[in-house]
Amino acid sequence: MATILLGVTGSIAAYKACELTRLLVKDGHDVQVLMTASATKFVAPLTFRTLSRNPVPEDMFGDPDQWMPEHVAHADRAELLVIAPCTANVIAKLAHGLADDLLTSTALATRAPILIAPAMNTNMWEHPATQANISTLLSRGARFVEAATGDLACGISGKGRMAEAAEIAAAIKPML
Repeated sequence: MATILLGVTGSIAAYKACELTRLLVKDGHDVQVLMTASATKFVAPLTFRTLSRNPVPEDMFGDPDQWMPEHVAHADRAELLVIAPCTANVIAKLAHGLADDLLTSTALATRAPILIAPAMNTNMWEHPATQANISTLLSRGARFVEAATGDLACGISGKGRMAEAAEIAAAIKPML
């Protein structure tokens, strides 16, 4: 059983992270979900608390369960950090070392491998800044589950859909 941090960011694809959580718990992993404030607009923390069987911290400044700052405690116990869905905004933050919330602070503090499942509009996906940020993260050892092509929530069809939960779960197995 591995300790997996699952970062969920503000994308309509956040609902797919519920199924991913269920699959990982079913496989026997201890899943700790870290949500951005934007993610909570799409799926309630209660959903992830129920599926993961763990509390879902919502900000960096809540009362931690131990003396260590929460982002450091999560970072230290993680065997893998998965961010699914990961928006263009969070990809940019990670590439530039920005740490302004619990998820990005934990990502900066962890030494665990990182797996990213992007989710965004096709134009955002194809933008040179996003592609440069992805290249930066790849050069630092982050791994990506390829964004899928298909119908997007914005009403167009193209590349940018988050991979399905089963595909992400399959990508996790060899990383543990």
